[in-house]
Amino acid sequence: MQLLLLSNSTAPGRGYLEHALEEIASALGRARERVFVPYALADHDAYTAQVARALEPLGITVTGAHTAADPAALIREAEAVFVGGGNSFRLLKALHGHGLVRAIRERVERGAVYMGSSAGTNMACPTLRTTNDMPIVQPPSFDALGLLPFQINPHYLDARPDTAHMGETRAQRLEQFLEENDVPVLGLREGTWLRRDGDRLTLGGIEAGAVLFRRGGEPSELRPGDDLSALLDGTPRFDTT
Repeated sequence: MQLLLLSNSTAPGRGYLEHALEEIASALGRARERVFVPYALADHDAYTAQVARALEPLGITVTGAHTAADPAALIREAEAVFVGGGNSFRLLKALHGHGLVRAIRERVERGAVYMGSSAGTNMACPTLRTTNDMPIVQPPSFDALGLLPFQINPHYLDARPDTAHMGETRAQRLEQFLEENDVPVLGLREGTWLRRDGDRLTLGGIEAGAVLFRRGGEPSELRPGDDLSALLDGTPRFDTT
């Protein structure tokens, strides 16, 4: 299984996907055609055009899944699939509605490269539950693609002691998730990504790295280059209280 999971698609001072173009080219290998799944945003045409412009320097042709009469059939023939960011609830509702949960999972298991950013990265997990988004729509299920046996929290933010915000921190929210569920959660900071190549899983991106939360343990800091392959051996357990 080949996965590239970005925490974010735009870095400060950089164009869309520009900060990760070298990693994208490496992950794609010889694949030069990509199906883009734009359902996390409302304007599918504009979103697909943005992705096409960003990937043009790599010689990649982009086709929007929404342009096909049968998006699932298009996915089943794809060399590579990119699921973009936006609202995770809207995205997952569309994936279920178009029959893409099963289609993407089966195609990736058969060798297509999967790339996600933000909400698209969240979709690679077993469930939607560690998203940061507002539930603007109601998907029929929180079950996502299950390309990994653990959860990711994209755009992970550390608490800032100098802020006036007195609500829950991101870490506190993830710890509450772990009170109800027994599955590791990887908080991906901005500018970082996960790369899966078969049974090997590696953290990449900027030095900020990531933080790993486990039930009953203290969060652990991770840095680019760290081997996280052991996370692929786990079995997620939900609703365990």
